Amino acid sequence: MLASTSTLCNRAYYTHPSQFSHSKPFLSPHRSHFRKKSKSRSLSLISLRKQSKGSLCIRALAEPQASESVPSDGPLCFSEPCSVKIPVGDRHILVETGRIGRQTSGAVTVTDGETIVYTSVCLADVPSEPSDFFPLFVNYQERFSAAGRTSGGFFKREGRTKDHEVLICRLIDRPLRPTMLKGFYHETQILSWVLSYDGLHSPDALAVTAAGIAIALSEVPNSKAVAGVRIGLVGDKYIVNPTMKEMEESELDLLLAGTDSAILMIEGYGNFLQEEKLLRAVEVGQDAVRVICNEVEALVKKCGKPKMLDAIKLPPPELYKHVEEIAGEELGKALQIRNKVPRRKALSMLEEKVLTILTEEGYVEIDASSGAAETVPELFEDEDEDEEVVVDGEVDEGDVHIKPTLRKSTPLLFSEVDVKLVFKEVTSKFLRKRIVEGGRRSDGRTPVEIRSINSTCGLLPRAHGSSLFTRGETQALAVTTLGDRQMAQRIDNLEGADELKRFYLQYSFPPSCVGEVGRIGAPSRREIGHGMLAERALEPILPSDDDFPYTIRVESTITESNGSSSMASVCGGCLALQDAGVPIKCSIAGIAMGMVLDTQEFGGDGTPLILSDITGSEDASGDMDFKVAGNEEGITAFQMDIKVGGITIPIMRQALFQARDGRKHILAEMLKCSPAPSKSLSKYAPLIHIMKVKPEKVNIIIGSGGKKVKSIIEETGVDAIDTQDDGIVKITAKDLSSLEKSKAIISSLTMVPTVGDVYRNCEIKSIAPYGAFVEIAPGREGLCHISELSSNWLAKTEDAFKVGDHVDVKLIEVNDKGQLRLSRRALLPDADPENPSAKQKTPEEGSGKKVVNAPKDGLAEKNNEEPKDKSSTTKLASSTRSTAAEDAQLPQKKFIRRLVGAAKDRSTTIKDTSKKSSSKEVSSVSSKDETSLVNGEAKIG
Repeated sequence: MLASTSTLCNRAYYTHPSQFSHSKPFLSPHRSHFRKKSKSRSLSLISLRKQSKGSLCIRALAEPQASESVPSDGPLCFSEPCSVKIPVGDRHILVETGRIGRQTSGAVTVTDGETIVYTSVCLADVPSEPSDFFPLFVNYQERFSAAGRTSGGFFKREGRTKDHEVLICRLIDRPLRPTMLKGFYHETQILSWVLSYDGLHSPDALAVTAAGIAIALSEVPNSKAVAGVRIGLVGDKYIVNPTMKEMEESELDLLLAGTDSAILMIEGYGNFLQEEKLLRAVEVGQDAVRVICNEVEALVKKCGKPKMLDAIKLPPPELYKHVEEIAGEELGKALQIRNKVPRRKALSMLEEKVLTILTEEGYVEIDASSGAAETVPELFEDEDEDEEVVVDGEVDEGDVHIKPTLRKSTPLLFSEVDVKLVFKEVTSKFLRKRIVEGGRRSDGRTPVEIRSINSTCGLLPRAHGSSLFTRGETQALAVTTLGDRQMAQRIDNLEGADELKRFYLQYSFPPSCVGEVGRIGAPSRREIGHGMLAERALEPILPSDDDFPYTIRVESTITESNGSSSMASVCGGCLALQDAGVPIKCSIAGIAMGMVLDTQEFGGDGTPLILSDITGSEDASGDMDFKVAGNEEGITAFQMDIKVGGITIPIMRQALFQARDGRKHILAEMLKCSPAPSKSLSKYAPLIHIMKVKPEKVNIIIGSGGKKVKSIIEETGVDAIDTQDDGIVKITAKDLSSLEKSKAIISSLTMVPTVGDVYRNCEIKSIAPYGAFVEIAPGREGLCHISELSSNWLAKTEDAFKVGDHVDVKLIEVNDKGQLRLSRRALLPDADPENPSAKQKTPEEGSGKKVVNAPKDGLAEKNNEEPKDKSSTTKLASSTRSTAAEDAQLPQKKFIRRLVGAAKDRSTTIKDTSKKSSSKEVSSVSSKDETSLVNGEAKIG
């Protein structure tokens, strides 16, 4: 009943926004009645009503009278749909709200071309416990139905979030978080779906813009509207929100998000992009974002909901002063400890001390306790006696005793959460103050100084490549593994075709790297994001697939962390690639830049202070985290997050050029790696041989149902044989002998035989009534017809030959299907040159009735008489076509008949001439009937 009443209050509140200004201050969220359990929530609402006397402030709503504000029955009132077209680059995007998701706090659809992204924002009715982390949850999903297809998985529906979607979730979250006002603790959830995808307009930049608009329209209190765009660089032209085709030619992929006046987040990748080009791209993106934000502000004024400013709960202002007075001197000393773990323990002990004083013992004002205490009497009397008056402070010797005592000031008690929040902010303030005033950081470095660097390669003997990169207290163990195409990462995406990644970097951040205890499970969003950043930084230096046909996997495990571990992964990954023998184009290094923006607050001149190679505390307490990877010539990857209202182009310029100097220093230190990378292929790495065959020969290697390629793998012991439609064949093996063996078999299968070639000592693999199948090369067989096996007439093949015999044969014909016709008789000397007719006895001479032995399948001859001339032979072949369609063995009969008919006309003096004549006549039969001339068993492969 109470829950439904609260819902009705929400609806009434939207229709009466004037009530917002009359709401009473939000009650403290630290009390136990703000638990999320349903039972305690109901009790808390009753308790709140008693305390506020009708002014309940859940989600900053005034408690209206149900009979006056909300009718018991009747339809809910929703605002009318609103839409606006916003110019972005050379086209417009359409923003619509009020049509879909009307029960959410804010919902929009953003359309670009035929790509549509729907985003909703909802927030919890009851605030969660205060913390230093805004409870914002982002979920982005690409529905396969948006592209008119289903998932390639077994369940045919979208499952867990894919890595690509996680990266877009981070792109949405990072620019929105700095705009959220402190003290707002209602859980906020952003859900974004791709409802339609045209394959031309990318949805990720639209999702960032849609989330920013939905937040601006909702009740969530934020400082400014946020929008995002993608910038591409084709030639010398910068393109805002380029199409997928334009991005294929772009040397820059930049996604920028910000407000109408500042930049909040950039992330992108380039092909050794110059700093000036990147700055120009940021300027173009900022101009586009400003146009969108101005349009969004106008839309918010028209149909936005009032912000829940009354729900903001900040710590008491006087608490900051108390924490500084208690911990100030010790805090300054703790921040001077150089090593991370001792400094962390010292700060933790100091925090416990402050908590004890402010939450348990109570804080006593220094001014009040230092002055003279006022003397007051305390009376002690027996319970049964009446109180007696004591005049002038004299002590009576009766039952009543008077003892003068000092009056104590009342201790000030604060919430534990508030104390922790304030202690963290005060610590950050002291750290920033030390950097600005003293010009030295916690570890004693100057703002531009890089920590000491040490690197080692070949650490793991059985790995294909390994390195250990250490920079200060940040350390990454990178391992490179090489494999064939089967090791490639398969990605199911909206494009329709599965994407195969031949290079991928996987980053892991175990809790042990910071000396803590934690759970180990699936990779977090942070791990996926850091891994992708390092992967994209190294990708431009890799060789092409033709030059280095390996799938490459790099694992980066962070073993120590106090600073940018993703940039350490770039440096360590580059060394591991070299140690594995990957012929990279050049070396790549990464560095993280920080900033103290408001230096005037701590006695500076107001100029932002840029810090090179920041540590973890400087990242947490600073205003910027700007990661830049590349070499001396340009940038390959970059990522920037801002913790304040945003930065400007001049600040970014200074950070970029300072980062370039830092990269040069790190690259020079990487050259001192000891031991150095081997730069040769590990003996444990697989061997890959690439062959080029005719595309039509690929099916011969594969065989029916893959039987042939499987038999080659089993016979030779290779790891894999990968075939491509363009004729590329990749053989992967662990040793050279098996590789050479499989290479010989494939070469034999795909060779192009030439009529007239002679093959010696070939094995008879099988025998049929009409001839023998002879293996002229591994896996390559041809049919030697019974009439070509011997100079004399044979009634049965088994009479003269058996399986396993070795013979010499000559190739006399290759039909249209690649099937081979062999002859042994062509290599035999004439038995009786004086009597050519004795070379082979014709069927007429042998029996008069029997032309040839019928095949075992029971086919009978329809004509026992031999044709008299070539025309009759052609007629005979034509008359047997219907029978050939009924039985696959009939081509053998035509083949045999043609040979028998040609025997009478064969020349008795020149053997080669007679053989050529016979070949031509057989070819004429084949040209009239496309049915194969030999049994299916003779098919190659």
